[in-house]
Amino acid sequence: MTTVTVPPTPPAPPPPLGPESPERRVPLRGVPLEDVGVAIASMLAGTSFAWLLYGRILPVSGRQGFLIVAYASFVALYGISTYLRSDGVRARDRMAGTVVTTGMLALLGTVFTVITYIFQRGWSSIDLDFFTKTQEYFGALSGPEVAVGAGHAIVGTLEQVALATVMTVPLGIAAAVYLNEVRGRLAGIVRIVVEAMSALPSIVAGLFVYAVLIIEFRQGRSGFAASLALAVMMLPIVTRTAEVVLRLVPGGLREASLALGASELRTLWHIVLPTARSGMVTAVILGVARAVGETSPVLLVAGGNSRMNWNPFHGEQESLVFFIWRNVKSPSDRLNSLAFGGAVGLVSIVLTLFVLTRLVAGRAPGELSRRQKRRIARASER
Repeated sequence: MTTVTVPPTPPAPPPPLGPESPERRVPLRGVPLEDVGVAIASMLAGTSFAWLLYGRILPVSGRQGFLIVAYASFVALYGISTYLRSDGVRARDRMAGTVVTTGMLALLGTVFTVITYIFQRGWSSIDLDFFTKTQEYFGALSGPEVAVGAGHAIVGTLEQVALATVMTVPLGIAAAVYLNEVRGRLAGIVRIVVEAMSALPSIVAGLFVYAVLIIEFRQGRSGFAASLALAVMMLPIVTRTAEVVLRLVPGGLREASLALGASELRTLWHIVLPTARSGMVTAVILGVARAVGETSPVLLVAGGNSRMNWNPFHGEQESLVFFIWRNVKSPSDRLNSLAFGGAVGLVSIVLTLFVLTRLVAGRAPGELSRRQKRRIARASER
């Protein structure tokens, strides 16, 4: 009896993709024009829904609540519209992008409004007398012929911040080197102390300097006391930023230097620190920007002085934050305008420092600037 084996039937090949089911490319960047129209329509619908809910249905009122309901309705309607047009993944992506974009616009609008208001109120008092005169001969009954300025406050701020920077930068960089390069037995304790100091309220730093230097040692209020309080606030920022920058230095540079016979100290001085130079400058600028805007420690220990005091180690000294705080409470319109002029100077200093930080921090550790590259190219040609 002969057995006949029937070969298995091969599986049918998958049907080819026809023109009715083409592959659709998903854009990763940019927003299509139709999505912009959907967003505008959702915004109008959300605003109309909030107006109907607040003005006709619910017995409630208030501008803040209206804006919150309108915004939530806009995001929900935009997500629903995107889901009906495509799928859930794109709908969630569009909703998240909308929340991030509107949050960024709200933040930028708030900062722009504050800066515009300060410059509008204080720009009229910015002249030559503002930088050269003081408040020594200006009183409540003084006429417009008496010159008044903030020269003493500008000098005090520059001296106090300079002293705090001189005290903080060596200690901060040394602590960062100890934490990242030396890694001794006390590295964990030092890191905990630095992190705790970074969350320290500024008023506590002022109270500490006030209790130790002014009450215990009876030194009196001075610009040096203010610089000590500012140094306490600057130290954790400089240390943590410098430590992060040192971590970015490639370990291969250290290994190559040690393999060539260099000591650890020579490797640190000639390889690690020059490589992280731009990051170190960024750490210093961030610390200075923090110190310039601190108010509470200066109010406690600087004392304030309407006359020029060039010696920060003796006598009470003015600063821009003290100058603003004192003059903004005055019933004189001229002094109020002068206070906003001091705010203009303070905001200008902080913005300048952060712009410099952005320019300096734009390069990675060890990356050469355009000027350095041109200098190396000219040396190579020679």
